[in-house]
Amino acid sequence: MNEIERNKQRDVLAPKLRKVVDGPHVLSLAEELKPYECDGLAAYRVMPLLVVLPGSVAEVQAVLRVCHAEGIAVVARGAGTGLSGGALPNEDGILLSLARLNRIISIEPENCCARVQPGVRNLAISEAAKPHGLYYAPDPSSQIACSIGGNVAENAGGVHCLKYGLTVNNLLGVEMITIEGERVTLGGGGLDGPGYDLLALITGSEGMLGVVVEVMVKLLPIPQRAQVALAAFDEVEIAGQAVADIIAAGILPAGLEMMDNPSLRAAEDFVHAGYPTDAAAILLCEVDGGSEEVSEDIAKVRQRLLDSGAREVRTASDETERARFWAGRKAAFPAVGRISPDYYCMDGTIPRKHLPRVLREIARYSEESGLRVANVFHAGDGNLHPLILYDANNSGELELAEEVGGRILELCVEVGGTITGEHGVGLEKINQMCAQFSPEELQMFHDVKAVFDAKGLLNPGKAIPTLNRCAEFGAMHVKAGDLRFPHLERF
Repeated sequence: MNEIERNKQRDVLAPKLRKVVDGPHVLSLAEELKPYECDGLAAYRVMPLLVVLPGSVAEVQAVLRVCHAEGIAVVARGAGTGLSGGALPNEDGILLSLARLNRIISIEPENCCARVQPGVRNLAISEAAKPHGLYYAPDPSSQIACSIGGNVAENAGGVHCLKYGLTVNNLLGVEMITIEGERVTLGGGGLDGPGYDLLALITGSEGMLGVVVEVMVKLLPIPQRAQVALAAFDEVEIAGQAVADIIAAGILPAGLEMMDNPSLRAAEDFVHAGYPTDAAAILLCEVDGGSEEVSEDIAKVRQRLLDSGAREVRTASDETERARFWAGRKAAFPAVGRISPDYYCMDGTIPRKHLPRVLREIARYSEESGLRVANVFHAGDGNLHPLILYDANNSGELELAEEVGGRILELCVEVGGTITGEHGVGLEKINQMCAQFSPEELQMFHDVKAVFDAKGLLNPGKAIPTLNRCAEFGAMHVKAGDLRFPHLERF
């Protein structure tokens, strides 16, 4: 569709949507659409046909019915903090913002759960539950801004996901609207629900199967005490091995995070967390629970870190210092943004035992490409976040950063891991889906989507590549003599 045709389509569609959504909340002017052209992956930008901000579940249903009848693509959007291009608009479709659905419907302390709308901020749930001695465990670094609907779409994690799990492990139920406008309830307040586990299917489905309009989350008692240890290492690989050593010792930290020198220096300059800036890498290892339990566990952690080669181990002396240690880690992404014009944030997951090898390979990719890489990891569960630094003003650097990122993700697959841990596939990793999955598996994904969305209107072009796209990707790898993924020859 060219621009003239898009304008005609916009003129036809906007009045229909304004009949079902309050007029000021259907945006059509270029200056109104501009803020929605990308999510947190700002390297990719597309202007949507229209932006619609429904204020109720009934309005969401009505909008989807109009789009289904008209054959218009729909991309649902939360707070726009995603990092995989999952909320990138479709130029011939509408962007459906759920920002106005931002009510905490209920906090139920007796059932240890909360019912919230998708536009509620992640951190707001814990703030509302705190007077009851409860909190919501998943804590992405963007929790001050990201929405729970987006967390469900991407199956977000956070620095405490090692012990408490990802979003999927902390959900009890969702209400979702299909592309036809039907309201569907999945899961509920009980420990288990009847029928297929569709709740797990929807979590992490990236808005491709339905639009989530209500979420029931599990709340946990706030731990009596938490304490964090900071360990400094002279070699990145030794720090990586220490992660495996801690888990092998039978210790289950609440959080186990790793930062290399470029990322920890950037964070220290930004928030003054007290990090040793001459260290090659640091680990943050937190334990929580009862007071006596924490005292015992932190002593075990300290000794294990020293035995694994840490040159120094510090434990937070009070809650203020603990918060400062974590503030540096949670500010790592914006901090790195201060030392480079642009960066490309990757998200892959590997078995912990391969951390040293993968770190060495990432260093080699960095040297070969000439692009610096700052590493920030949810090390405890092997979730890597290499930040590839580049300057978009220099011709070819974005493409080079994408190439390095692709190599890192394919390395994750090669060592038995996956191409995403919590950011989703979106548009960013769609080629690497071909390295991860066989033609038969990808066809099954397409078949599942067709059950929910036969016309392919929900977030089209994301997450699941076509077999033709994988054939091109496979041909490129086979031509290069890359035999790591033999199934690519079958595309």
